[in-house]
Amino acid sequence: MQSRSPRILIYSHDTFGLGHLRRSRVIAQALVAHRPDTSILIIAGSPVVGSFSFPPQVDFIRVPGVVKLGAESYAPSNPGLSIEDLTEIRSAIIKKTAEIFDPDIFLVDKEPLGMRGEVEESLAFLKTTGCRLVLGLRDIMDEPSRLADEWTRKGAFAAVENLYDDVWIYGLPDICDPLEGIGISQRVRDRAVFTGYLPRADEPSGALPDQIRIGERPFVLVTTGGGGDGARLVDWVLRAYESDPAIGVRAKIVLGPFMETGFASDFQARAKKLDSVDLITFAASIEPLFERAEGIVAMGGYNTFCEILSFDKPAVIVPRRHPRLEQFIRASRAEDLGLARMLLDDEVENAAIMAGAIRSLPGQNRPQAAAIDKLLGGVETIRRLVDDIVADGRRGAVRSLSLRQDPRHVAGRP
Repeated sequence: MQSRSPRILIYSHDTFGLGHLRRSRVIAQALVAHRPDTSILIIAGSPVVGSFSFPPQVDFIRVPGVVKLGAESYAPSNPGLSIEDLTEIRSAIIKKTAEIFDPDIFLVDKEPLGMRGEVEESLAFLKTTGCRLVLGLRDIMDEPSRLADEWTRKGAFAAVENLYDDVWIYGLPDICDPLEGIGISQRVRDRAVFTGYLPRADEPSGALPDQIRIGERPFVLVTTGGGGDGARLVDWVLRAYESDPAIGVRAKIVLGPFMETGFASDFQARAKKLDSVDLITFAASIEPLFERAEGIVAMGGYNTFCEILSFDKPAVIVPRRHPRLEQFIRASRAEDLGLARMLLDDEVENAAIMAGAIRSLPGQNRPQAAAIDKLLGGVETIRRLVDDIVADGRRGAVRSLSLRQDPRHVAGRP
């Protein structure tokens, strides 16, 4: 019998951008709406986590932040710390939180051991308490051979094999199977569940800036997610409007909070000269913009893709291809299935191509026309999975396992 209200601890791997935090928030919000007695705590490193609204049953702990330098390279946001010291601080906060909060479920987003292995000690400890350890993966991680190499270097295979009880994949195998081709065992595959994509509602997730004027119609929404790598897309859209003032539909551009200041200042100055362009830096509450837009121009991040599907908007996706192929794989699969149109930034110098794509958006097919079954079943599936875990109760504690002492850690596979 469950002797207390369920507790869920979520680790949000948000060293860059907003994707992990926004995904974690959607899951938390859906769970407490379904089970109001549930208490959820999100561990996040995003500097903008406080800009988002959360239900009363959901709170967050912000650990010191990092700046992403490359695919697997980080530096402390605080220049007075080394990355080693920062990782130790973050790891200690996560471990102490796990000990005191004593969750029934620990949901880890994307990175099996966290940034630089910072959740390994917490996973090993919680394994001894009977807590259910769940790895949450987006639909696409990277090209399989690259992901296999990365997971081998990080010791992630051993964590997935020996520590985690379940793997939740927030997508459908019809679009992509992130475990395919990386050498994962059948035992892990048997524990993996494809949930479907995570649907989004039109309720605000935070404050919406007044200057965006969402009542104006029609408009195309241009979003770069966190914005740290979105400058090429915004520049392409602005040049489309600068070269073709008769596009015929307004653009509302959201730069993202992590766009480099120099780019943001230049884009703001250019947008002020264009009658058909509104531009803001950041909107925590982007859902109303999606709901009212005639179409979307965006990069290929997971959350943006979920919003395109949820609000059934015709979309042009311009994916990044570095440092990961994730967005390109998602956009190309989406185009193949008739869910969106893809443009590659190889053509970024041609403003007419973007102008034509924007002009064509209102007449483009919407995602629902593809009629893919259970495409947005993520929330419903996760609620059912959590119900089953809570009903089962805590399982018997097991001995603590240190991956660094396990000889299988060297090979990365059992």
